[in-house]
Amino acid sequence: MTIDATALEVTPGVLRWRCRRGMRELDLLLSRWLDRSWDGAGADSRAAFLRILEEPDQQLADWLLHGHRPDDPPIATLLDDIVSR
Repeated sequence: MTIDATALEVTPGVLRWRCRRGMRELDLLLSRWLDRSWDGAGADSRAAFLRILEEPDQQLADWLLHGHRPDDPPIATLLDDIVSR
């Protein structure tokens, strides 16, 4: 499924709630990117962020904490940005 971030009405509160995960480390990484980068992010980055929020916690932990990378280049790029901030 392709998510068009420009077509979705997402509020900061909804995004912040969706950043809350079962692991505190994930909460911090996702919330930090939301706070620092969402407003200035382009449509592609926003769409990628919304897509990763759909992933289960274990997948996000593998990507963000254990260095695994997805095959999807936009997602991989965003994950690198999240980790570097």
